[in-house]
Amino acid sequence: MPYTYEYPRPSVTVDCVVFGFDDKEPDLKVLLIQRAAEPFKDCWALPGGFVDMDEPVETAALRELEEETGLTDVFLEQLYTFGNPNRDPRGRVISVAYYALIAPADKQIAAASDAQNVHWFSVNQLPPLAFDHHLILETGLQRIRGKVSYQPIGFELLPEKFPLSGLQKLYETILETPLDKRNFRKKILNMGILKELDEFQQDVSHRAARLYRFDKAKYEQMVKEGFYFELKEQRTRETKRKK
Repeated sequence: MPYTYEYPRPSVTVDCVVFGFDDKEPDLKVLLIQRAAEPFKDCWALPGGFVDMDEPVETAALRELEEETGLTDVFLEQLYTFGNPNRDPRGRVISVAYYALIAPADKQIAAASDAQNVHWFSVNQLPPLAFDHHLILETGLQRIRGKVSYQPIGFELLPEKFPLSGLQKLYETILETPLDKRNFRKKILNMGILKELDEFQQDVSHRAARLYRFDKAKYEQMVKEGFYFELKEQRTRETKRKK
């Protein structure tokens, strides 16, 4: 016999903030779906949906992400829980948000389920978003900008092999500020989380730069042991002179 609760129970949904990095522009992007059903039909939104009664919340996030965008094998990290009583016109709905970092070139996307379209948008050129997804997205941006300033992250946003200039562009794009080239390279190389390769850039008009690969095992060991990576003093000399 089902248990009868004294209090009403809200519905639970999941939302996924998936960030990608375009190293050619360079630009930080977010993956959005165009809703095929009400509420907010035809509006752009974060991938997500309702949690089934028999599944863990993270499983629901991975399922919804695959159903609506075609993405699989994505590592999700829990971001925050959003529970404003008026956030969903269908009733009392609490959403558990997750975020992910991926390299768009390595993943194929395809709209399905209740998404009629899926597209990468620059975080600086967003369409109006459904529900409170602008708040969820902004919270995700704050999270990665906070983490990148004290902990090396974002290697998922780069190709498997990359020049140091590409890594610096990634950090500058996320932080929205230029970094001193010499200090940045010295700090990142001294950490020992990059493997120097005997390979160089191909098909470039300028002098080909050496390529590197992320040493995931070394990084995970450092995370377990505890470390700190501070970028606060890495601003360019030009930025300092303007102050």
